[in-house]
Amino acid sequence: MKLSLISSKMGAEFQSKPPIPLVGHVITDDSMGLKQGISMQPINYNKVIKLLTDQHSVNLFERHMHSLQRLVKHYQAGFLIKDLVQVFKILNVCADRIQDNKQYIQPMLDILKICSKPFLKEKSSDEVAYSQIVVESISQLGYLMRVPSREVRLQLAKTLLSLYNRTQKKQEVRDHKPASSKYNMIMVERSDVAETLVKSLALLEDDVEVKLCILDVLQHLSAFSNVNCNKMLAAEAASRVCSRMNDPDPSGKLIFTSLEILWNLLENGDENDVAKQLNSYVCINALKEAFSQQMTSGFSHYDRQLRNDLLVISTLIATKCPDAPFIETGYAKQLILFATFQEVRSHNALVRHLKLSTNTEDFELKTMLINILAVLSKDSAFVPLLVEGHVLLGLFSYVRANENASQPQEWSPAQFEEIQLQAMSVLCTLSPLCVHDYMTCQGNTRLLLQLEWCVGKEDFAGHGNAYHGEGGRGNKRAQMRYCLHMMRSMVSIGSDAVNQDLVDQGAINQLLDILLSASHSESNDDFIDVEMQCDMLFIMSVICEKDMHRKELFNDKGVKVLLQYMRTNPDKLARGLGHHRLILATVDCIWCCVIGAYMNEDAFLEGQGLFLLLDLLETSAKNMHNLLIGCLLDLCENPKSVAHMMAWRGKKDCTIANLLVQIWREEEKAIGVSRDETDTSKPLMGTLQEQAGVTSLPANCPSQSIVDVSENMRAKIYALFCKIGFEDLPGLSAEDHVSLCIIERYLDFKQGEVWKEIHTELEQESVRPVTPDQEALAIIERATEEIASQVSDTQTDLLDAKEQQDLLDEQEMYAEIRENHRQKEKSLKKWDDYVARTSNYNLLKEVKSSQDQAIEDSRLEADYIESGTFHGTELSNLQTTTYQGRNIAVDSTPLELTGTSPILAHIEKDKDRGVTLRDRSAVFIPSEA
Repeated sequence: MKLSLISSKMGAEFQSKPPIPLVGHVITDDSMGLKQGISMQPINYNKVIKLLTDQHSVNLFERHMHSLQRLVKHYQAGFLIKDLVQVFKILNVCADRIQDNKQYIQPMLDILKICSKPFLKEKSSDEVAYSQIVVESISQLGYLMRVPSREVRLQLAKTLLSLYNRTQKKQEVRDHKPASSKYNMIMVERSDVAETLVKSLALLEDDVEVKLCILDVLQHLSAFSNVNCNKMLAAEAASRVCSRMNDPDPSGKLIFTSLEILWNLLENGDENDVAKQLNSYVCINALKEAFSQQMTSGFSHYDRQLRNDLLVISTLIATKCPDAPFIETGYAKQLILFATFQEVRSHNALVRHLKLSTNTEDFELKTMLINILAVLSKDSAFVPLLVEGHVLLGLFSYVRANENASQPQEWSPAQFEEIQLQAMSVLCTLSPLCVHDYMTCQGNTRLLLQLEWCVGKEDFAGHGNAYHGEGGRGNKRAQMRYCLHMMRSMVSIGSDAVNQDLVDQGAINQLLDILLSASHSESNDDFIDVEMQCDMLFIMSVICEKDMHRKELFNDKGVKVLLQYMRTNPDKLARGLGHHRLILATVDCIWCCVIGAYMNEDAFLEGQGLFLLLDLLETSAKNMHNLLIGCLLDLCENPKSVAHMMAWRGKKDCTIANLLVQIWREEEKAIGVSRDETDTSKPLMGTLQEQAGVTSLPANCPSQSIVDVSENMRAKIYALFCKIGFEDLPGLSAEDHVSLCIIERYLDFKQGEVWKEIHTELEQESVRPVTPDQEALAIIERATEEIASQVSDTQTDLLDAKEQQDLLDEQEMYAEIRENHRQKEKSLKKWDDYVARTSNYNLLKEVKSSQDQAIEDSRLEADYIESGTFHGTELSNLQTTTYQGRNIAVDSTPLELTGTSPILAHIEKDKDRGVTLRDRSAVFIPSEA
């Protein structure tokens, strides 16, 4: 009871107390002052747009200005990405009203200044969600260039530069984050603002300042972006910028900015598109005027760089577009004048007071001017300008011996060497175009003197700079290399006057001396040495071809050189240094300089040159076979060659006939001739010829059968067999004889194939020959098939004979095996009898008795044995079955089976110690345990 009363009192007291209220305190960062940055107060854009566009408030200009100023004031930190659609609606409304009311210019400028700041985002996903809106808004910035206000256009340029900038100013806005600079640049690239700005240049022809600002924006847009460059090229930016770069500009920035844009387009855009856009009379003329102005009036470092940039762009246009109007605009003639005014005296006003110093920019200018001459020479109309400007005379002034020192106002030795090599390289292109000028300048004499200086002992160490000086550091190889290039270019044109002048100047003997020294050199050749040797061999091949007197000048010295090169180690062919080209040049030189001159041919044969050619034919790749077989075929016109060919033996005792048959089979396999099934109607036809079929062709076009003769080596192989014969050829197997049957009838089969083509073409053209001709065609076709059948039968007989011979050889081998086994069994039986006689004495006596009886039976008369005068030759009481004398040889068991005897081993040790026979008698030999 007491407990219940106490509990009831406590409950009453608890219920009588009032409840404590719960208050939720929400403390934000803003109320605590922890947030930093600018606070934004949103504005209802729809009300502003309605105020500007509603028909009842469209003329309330003061309210418009107040509303726009309020908008600018609240969004000084930047516009939200999600609000850009409304912002640019307001901008477009202001842009449309500026022409009628200039009051809208200032609000528009203020809004554009805010647009230059990074756009703001409330969420991280806003950049992706509103990306298309951002792209279209940036495109709208470009479209605002239509506004006829200078201030607006300048502000637009500044806004775009701020948006497309890798670095941006830090700004903190409460509850918002600015978009990254990378995001802004990507959005600019995805928009078409670059293309729009290029097209807007047409609106800015009279306002130089705005034009420079827009060009500056284009320069920044094209500096690092391939996308922007391609969009600019789509709007023909190269042509628009280049054509107007010479407009009046007091600041001098116009041409510089224009060139920077062109350089960016070349580096980041498509070079071909740039060249095509600049390939116009207006652009080439603009480049000409700018280059001429900078060439004659520019003296600062900046001007010289600008001048060189213009020349590089001109060179690119000439390279990509050979039909560019350089000649029509007079630019080509002007370039020739500037390239040669130092070497060829001229009274032209452009170069009267012009001088080039030895600084880097002028040196680069000189090399580029020389280079562009070779580029422009692709146009045949440029050649008369070369002759008129005496270009070859100017360039040949550099083809002379180099010096180790220079005068103060002259090119340094390193610069002179580089210009010299550049000039010689260009001469390789220009000299064949101006042969008369080349001969007038005594080009051959200059080259041979330069070549003599290159191989002489004069002290000069090349610097080996730039591309043309490769491999020429510390030597004269670079000069010698391009000297030989020039000679090769000149002899290649086939001018009799040039070639005869070279011969008269002693070029053959001079080149042979160099080659003879190079062929006996023990130093390893690099690719430049191999290239120069190939050039010298090619030069002599061209000079000596079809001229007997020049071949005689080649004489034994030249033959020795060729033989030395033919002995080149075959392992060098796979080193990648060009030795395979050297071998080809050697074979070509043999064909042109040796074959046809009997003295050279005899010297070549005496030096085993034919053997070397056949060795090369056996080991070389398939692509060299045609040249080698052609060379051998012409060499076989000398009767002495056939004996050398028949005496040759290759690897595994290979003969010339066997080698030619192998090449024939490889050639037929390559062209797809089927030899599995005999087809008498097309014994020589390959897969390609069969697929092409027979078509009606004009009389001046060769048919497939005639083309086949020149496209493969079968005709040459047949001609070689005609020289060495088809009978009694050593080293041929049965398969070789089978192939030889076809080779022997090659001419008959080819004639039949040609007649069959003629017949088929007549049928396709619906032409019926007269009766005698038709009968003749039928007889020829039938005769060809009969020959093919005979060849097929002969091949079958050869194969059957080979099969029979193989069977006989097999039987002989088996007989030999049986005979070997029989002899082995006989030897074993003889050994068993020997062991039995030595093991069983009774058997030995029986054998001895049988032997004696056999001896008695072999005698015809035995009476004389019993006479008193008979003396027997047998030894009495002899218990052996062998015929013996006083000395006998005893067969013993080999020591390797029984082991070494201890006595013999001890005697061997005594020999090593020097113990004599007398001393050995007292030696104690221990017994074995």
